Amino acid sequence: MPRDIVYFDLETQRTANDAGGWTRKCDMRMSVGVIFSTATGRYDVFSEAQVNRLIERLRRADLVIGFNVLNFDYHVLMGYTILDLVAELQTADLMVDMEKRLGHRLGLDAIAHATLGIQKTAAGLDAIRWWREGRLLEIAEYCCFDVKVTRLVHEHGCRHKELFFHDRFAQRQRVEIDWAHLDGEAGLKR
Repeated sequence: MPRDIVYFDLETQRTANDAGGWTRKCDMRMSVGVIFSTATGRYDVFSEAQVNRLIERLRRADLVIGFNVLNFDYHVLMGYTILDLVAELQTADLMVDMEKRLGHRLGLDAIAHATLGIQKTAAGLDAIRWWREGRLLEIAEYCCFDVKVTRLVHEHGCRHKELFFHDRFAQRQRVEIDWAHLDGEAGLKR
């Protein structure tokens, strides 16, 4: 049976300021969470009412891959559970790995644009505004696209062993990637 690699992202109902600061991520509340499973080949969308199903689904995955999930998404989800998802879930956080390689953070959009020529369709603050306006379908579409972009960036890195980004001078830069064996890799948590 093939490994069940799950790509994951979520959007929140509230900004960090609304929740009382970045140390209160658990109070930001999830609006929508999305996964793509390599075992099923499909996307699944979870509302806040289905957050426990989402957490259980992540726990069943052989590997969860995301972008800034260790420092953000899991902390939002931990507002709904007593589990320490950072410690419990086998996770490859592409942002953590890139930061260790480069010495600074990059956004998913910067990598996807320079590597694949695609850009995100909106921003996290747009998703919060949509939540306040009751536009859940737009949030789900945006979150699905972010999961797809994360998957495409990961697959490109695995296949070509390189990614690209634009530096502060708008010059396209290359970074070597070795994600073929994620065990022991920076950004991987057991």
